[in-house]
Amino acid sequence: MSVPTRPRTLGRLPVGAAVTVRVPATSANLGPGFDAFGLALDLCDEVRAEVTAAEGLTVRVEGQGADAVPTDGRHLVVRVLREELAAAGYEAVGLDLLCRNVIPHGRGLGSSASAIVAGLTAARGLMQAAGVVTETDAEARQRVLLESSRREGHPDNAAPAVHGGFTIAWTHGGDPTHPDAVRSVRLAVHPSVRAVVCVPAEELATSRARALLPATVPHGDAAFTAGRAGLLVHALSADPSLLLDATEERLHQAQRAPAMPRSAQLLDALRAAGLAAVVSGAGPSVLVLTDEAGVGRVRAIAQDQGDWDVHDRPVHPTGVQWTLG
Repeated sequence: MSVPTRPRTLGRLPVGAAVTVRVPATSANLGPGFDAFGLALDLCDEVRAEVTAAEGLTVRVEGQGADAVPTDGRHLVVRVLREELAAAGYEAVGLDLLCRNVIPHGRGLGSSASAIVAGLTAARGLMQAAGVVTETDAEARQRVLLESSRREGHPDNAAPAVHGGFTIAWTHGGDPTHPDAVRSVRLAVHPSVRAVVCVPAEELATSRARALLPATVPHGDAAFTAGRAGLLVHALSADPSLLLDATEERLHQAQRAPAMPRSAQLLDALRAAGLAAVVSGAGPSVLVLTDEAGVGRVRAIAQDQGDWDVHDRPVHPTGVQWTLG
């Protein structure tokens, strides 16, 4: 005879516990670093979450996606926040959420990873504000990195969103739930490097872009790309004059070009002009790693290629930040 399992009773966070989270946009892959390299950009979403006396949920969204994202329990930040609280044994019976979004959605700038990181960090912050969890900054970030990578399926966007800068991320060991299953290192970016992002009006679902990738690749292409990935680490951190060669790859950009022909055309034009351009993440945005003198050249070429919104952004040095209260 089976005995029914009693549902777990969640502890309630106190009214007034509040946290504000700022999380940067990210660009993954950077050409040859497929599913491993990422760069944090100083283009940040802000989320404020507060436990309220009135039961229920209030979600307000400003900026990017304000007219498209749900404003109920389906909102990605809300879902992740609630699930992270529940995993720790808590809930916020009344919750007020304000999202100020500046990261474009569906453009290859890590908007979903940033939302997941924001939700996880907000949950950790609310529990810190309530005094029900005590953890160091490093412990909180590692928890957020692990959970956001698990939800995303890979850590290339999660790592720079959590830690900032230029990151290399990988999975370690055979247990994906282990606290150290996802690891990353953050490397300093050469001070002369500027990140310029060209954002089109059209969106592209990551799932569609991934569906275009072949199941296998030629050994020569894999070896070529691995060599360029190693060179890119050196170029970004020590010798930016090598960035054009270092951003070459043969694994994913040409294969995805049919889904984003305008991006492929801009990419070719920029690289023909000697600029280290890559598809940002799964696209369709294009990232250019250049210096101050190259910013104007990027803008001019993008203008010639049609309707592109060009963002000249420094590398975000710290990743997600949160303030209690």
